[in-house]
Amino acid sequence: MRLKLLNWLWLVSGAALAGNPLPLGEQLRVADPSAHVWPDGRLYLYTSHDLECQQDFYMQDWLVFSTSDLQHWTAHGPALDLKAVSWADNYAWAPDAAYKNGKYYLVFPAGTGVKNRSQPEKSTKWMGIGVAVSDNPAGPFKDAIGAPLWRTPYANDPSLFIDDDGRNWLYFHGRDFDYYVVELADDLLSTKGDFIKMDMGGYEPKMEGPWVFKRNGLYYFTMPENNRSLAYYTATSPTGPWTYKGVFMAQEGENNNHHSIVQYQGQWLLFYHRWLQSADSACGKQRQVAAEYLQFDLQGLILPVKRTEQGLKGFAAQK
Repeated sequence: MRLKLLNWLWLVSGAALAGNPLPLGEQLRVADPSAHVWPDGRLYLYTSHDLECQQDFYMQDWLVFSTSDLQHWTAHGPALDLKAVSWADNYAWAPDAAYKNGKYYLVFPAGTGVKNRSQPEKSTKWMGIGVAVSDNPAGPFKDAIGAPLWRTPYANDPSLFIDDDGRNWLYFHGRDFDYYVVELADDLLSTKGDFIKMDMGGYEPKMEGPWVFKRNGLYYFTMPENNRSLAYYTATSPTGPWTYKGVFMAQEGENNNHHSIVQYQGQWLLFYHRWLQSADSACGKQRQVAAEYLQFDLQGLILPVKRTEQGLKGFAAQK
């Protein structure tokens, strides 16, 4: 089944089994996968959407995919389009999602302006983080605030973690403002209190795309270290102090990475994007989503992960 970029009457994305990259649609460039398992038992991926041969990641919408077996994927089309966002017109970058109070939330970065690479002082680019809401995990989502959560600091790459006690913690990449977290109100539509600068144990490399999860009472702060290698810290609190544990996926060439980690049917999974040459593209390497199994040792440390062509092919739930 051929899914064209301009045809948003999305159906099941073919019968191909889920090796890497994932079979999310032909001639479709997606990245920054945010993986979640919702009450219907399906695993959902919320992704950014690269336009063909676009410059400087000028992007316009976010896509949704779901699966019940990790082999066959349903493409649901856009979760949200920037045409429906009044305060931004560009940079539809890495999203995240959450389920709370019977509603589904899409936390999304977007912005305005132009990046001037040759004369950075003339750049007008700005980015902020918005929140959209839907009754359906596949959307469509509606911008719930009509504005970003805040305008300063410049921010993108949101990661929303809802703890067992119901508190909502938003991590993000900020210009000159990394390793901060802010609590959101119960309805997720406003901040609660000030930004918290976290104690990272004295090690704060350049980063983007944070992802936080909890396993056996231990919190994991994972990120693309120097925007390339996937590394992590652990803590006994969602706000730290954090202890650096090292890299669990090495960088691939000079390309960035962006990831998410989720447990599905008894197994931990890592979703990430790769820069791969496509036979149907004249634009060089394009971003595509892949996935691997994630494993821990007896002390809870993440074991090194290698990129594979096999990916999640042959997935079987643990009994």
